[in-house]
Order: sequence, then C-alpha cells, then structure tokens
Amino acid sequence: MENEREKFLKIYAEIPEGLRADIIAIVDNKTYTWDTAYLEIKDKTKLGEKILKTLKSVGII
Repeated sequence: MENEREKFLKIYAEIPEGLRADIIAIVDNKTYTWDTAYLEIKDKTKLGEKILKTLKSVGII
C-alpha cells in the first residue's frame, strides 16, 4: 500500500489547485475530492487505505 501512497502523493503535487476540489473517489457512498483524499492518505488512516484501493481500481494510480 505504501507504493500506491507514494504514487498518489506525487500525482497530487502535480494537480492544479483549481482541480483539487473535484471528486475523485466514492467510498462507502461518500464522495472524496483530491484535497480530502490527500488528508486521509497523508495521515495513513483506514479510510485513506480504502481511497487508495478505489483509486487503484479505477486506474488513477
């Protein structure tokens, strides 16, 4: 999972600020933007792990 985390953080760093409010994942019927996903993934939460799995399954990372 650490490899996916690193990939996400690199991609996030390249995303223009104007796009960071866009929804990128739906987990447990809740939507997550680049910014909210970043916070969860950066803090290595269980929700962050779920978001990473979702992003990997749809090909974002």
